[in-house]
Amino acid sequence: MEFGPARQRPPMGPWVRRFAAAGLTALAACTLGPDFKRPEPPATKTYTEEGDRQPTVPEAKEKEQHFELGKKISGQWWSLFRSQRLNEVLDMAVQHNLTLVTARATLAQAQQAIVTAQGAYLPQLDLTAGASRQRVNNALFGSQQQGPIINLFSIGPTVSYALDIWGLNRRRVEQQEALAEFQTWQLDAAYLTLTGNAVNQALQIASARAQIDTINSIIADDERNLKLVQSELAAGEATQIDVQSAASQLAADRTLLPPVRQQLSAARHALSVLVGKAPSDWVPPDFELSEFTLPEQLPVSLPSELVRQRPDILSAEAQLHAASAAIGVATAQQYPNITLSASLTQEALQPHNLFNPMAQIFNVGSQLTAPIFHGGELEAQKQAAIEAYNGAVATYQQTVLTSFQQVADVMQALGHDAELIEAQRRALESADRSLSLTRTTYAYGNVGVLQVLDAQRLSEQARLGFVRAEVQRQLDTVQLFTAMGGGWWDWQGGNPDKAASASAPAVTKASAEQSAKE
Repeated sequence: MEFGPARQRPPMGPWVRRFAAAGLTALAACTLGPDFKRPEPPATKTYTEEGDRQPTVPEAKEKEQHFELGKKISGQWWSLFRSQRLNEVLDMAVQHNLTLVTARATLAQAQQAIVTAQGAYLPQLDLTAGASRQRVNNALFGSQQQGPIINLFSIGPTVSYALDIWGLNRRRVEQQEALAEFQTWQLDAAYLTLTGNAVNQALQIASARAQIDTINSIIADDERNLKLVQSELAAGEATQIDVQSAASQLAADRTLLPPVRQQLSAARHALSVLVGKAPSDWVPPDFELSEFTLPEQLPVSLPSELVRQRPDILSAEAQLHAASAAIGVATAQQYPNITLSASLTQEALQPHNLFNPMAQIFNVGSQLTAPIFHGGELEAQKQAAIEAYNGAVATYQQTVLTSFQQVADVMQALGHDAELIEAQRRALESADRSLSLTRTTYAYGNVGVLQVLDAQRLSEQARLGFVRAEVQRQLDTVQLFTAMGGGWWDWQGGNPDKAASASAPAVTKASAEQSAKE
């Protein structure tokens, strides 16, 4: 089989180069729609009307906490609690949590959508081949005889390229890039939620165990009181009413245990799921409150910096960017579209003649598609894109306001926590002194058992209140770290360059509408 000299076939290289040159020319054309600009940081200087004052300083027995304004926290902020077991659990959670796996897969999908959209920048090259059997229509040539039946074989490349004169493809790529950026921040938000929840559950485990120990101590005191009253009854120094009162107190305090034990079980199960394990396959450590060190220095970013740190705000900004690009897409769809195409085909009646130089045909052309009447569809799509953008602006602003509220709430809470823990300590010390005096007085027969039980009840409530106040202070500290963005820029699964790349181009509502009208 002879193919003929290669110089007789038009080479494909120059064709591709011509299409590439046409593409570069198109890329230099205008791009319709608004160019996105990041929203300016808010002018707000403080989070609260009181000027972000420092938390109340408790007595010397309790640790002081201070806000470090303008400081950022590290990615592994939980290490500030100085618990090795907590660090190990968080490492497991970051490595095996299934929500993070899902978020990574969604991000990878969004990144592939960018590649798909970018494919429109280059010519589309395909190979077509066909084989058909047909009868020749001799009537077209004025013959009355039935035409012969022939076999027709063809093979050859086709190439097409859409000139992106109005920036339709560029806006589509921009939109996909913004959506991928959104998924990037969603991954960081998932990381922040995971780490915050994991530390919270560890603290809940420690809190429940501390409360159980306290309640068990209370029950032991109740049992001793009941034995004491029963002994006094036998000696004729107490009444049956005193015995029933002591027994009632014991029964009431025993009811405190089941709910707290359920809290402990729920916290353990939740932490197991956070590290990607079934509750039956992995049991969390038995955390103790004593192994957690209360962080004393609390980094607090300025409001103008917070909008560049919190993943939820950055996610809303990325959605705003995507909505801005959608206006450009809808606008460009109202303008003509030009497509260049070419094909080089070998056709023959016999397969062995396919590559004969004489069997070669080609086609080069262009196509202009211009919308004339679509029943208002294209204009409605553009207006819908504008309204979607306006909604995205409001969503972004609401996200910023909500984040400021969360920070203000937790800053105030930390101040109130310091006040509460100081009040609880005083209440505990006072209740313990009162119980001690009441017991001494009871031993001399000056008060009845009811007064002892009342004093003991106050002491029990003060002990439980103090434990809960300690835990709440720890939990609110965790809330502050997460409200500040959780240091996503430092974590191993993140991209440290995102903060810089996010400085991409909010188009204002007025500019979006004006561009859409042009």
